[in-house]
Amino acid sequence: MLEIAGGGWEARLLPEQGGAIATLRWQGLDVLAPLPIGADPNVSFGGAFVMAPWTNRLDAGLLPVAGLTYHLPINRPTDNTAIHGLLRDRPWQVEQAEAARCVLTQVLDDATQPWRCTARLSLALAAEGAELTLRLTNDATLPFPCGLGWHPFFRRVPGTGLRFRATALFARDARCLPVAVQPSNGVVGEEAAYEGLDTHFAGWDGEAEIIRPDLRLRLAASGAWAGNLQVFAPGGSNVLCLEPVSHVPDAPNRPEFAGYGSLTMLSPGASLDASLRLSATAP
Repeated sequence: MLEIAGGGWEARLLPEQGGAIATLRWQGLDVLAPLPIGADPNVSFGGAFVMAPWTNRLDAGLLPVAGLTYHLPINRPTDNTAIHGLLRDRPWQVEQAEAARCVLTQVLDDATQPWRCTARLSLALAAEGAELTLRLTNDATLPFPCGLGWHPFFRRVPGTGLRFRATALFARDARCLPVAVQPSNGVVGEEAAYEGLDTHFAGWDGEAEIIRPDLRLRLAASGAWAGNLQVFAPGGSNVLCLEPVSHVPDAPNRPEFAGYGSLTMLSPGASLDASLRLSATAP
């Protein structure tokens, strides 16, 4: 367990459990639904985890690259999909640990996987907000496609509103894979406007607000995250997931949606960067 605090914010991270953020609080209020002690971050509706070197689902675990097709592990057998990447399943190293800032790193160099890359995750807490940054660097000798995202389970209380702008949303099939795209203005409203969504939005302007009776939370994404947003709000739950991501679900297998967000082809030594600032105020 790694704990940092600053500017009215507190965070608890689990480097050995995929670098998950178990708790994030502002002025004593839970911003994320807390991950119970001892719970698995990958199956519990709490905390937050990193998604890389791809996000969301890949149909049948297939990754076509330059005439070759790689077969990735199916970790959602009911959907026959590979979901949320590889880095959340592996330990991270603590590169820096200061009172209000920490940096975690993970090197992915596994003969069973096609990627050779290094991920660097930073979380800094200050009065201006909680700043999360993620960098993925291609360590291989050939170009390779990569994507990254962040999967937070924001705490949702009765009367929680949501506001963000986007230009497109994706209809999905029973496995939550995209099948069509349609114009959208985003989402504005309380729970009736978003409950039940497991939906991808493109043309996101990188900003969103979660408005709770006790807290107003603002999200500001930049870099690879300023364009695509996955919204997951399971009915009857106490969580609202606003997931900044760099590409459309199953993007490598759905070239018809390439203009809405693809994996990024990284040259050797090149990096994909993204950041997210969370700022909070009293209502």
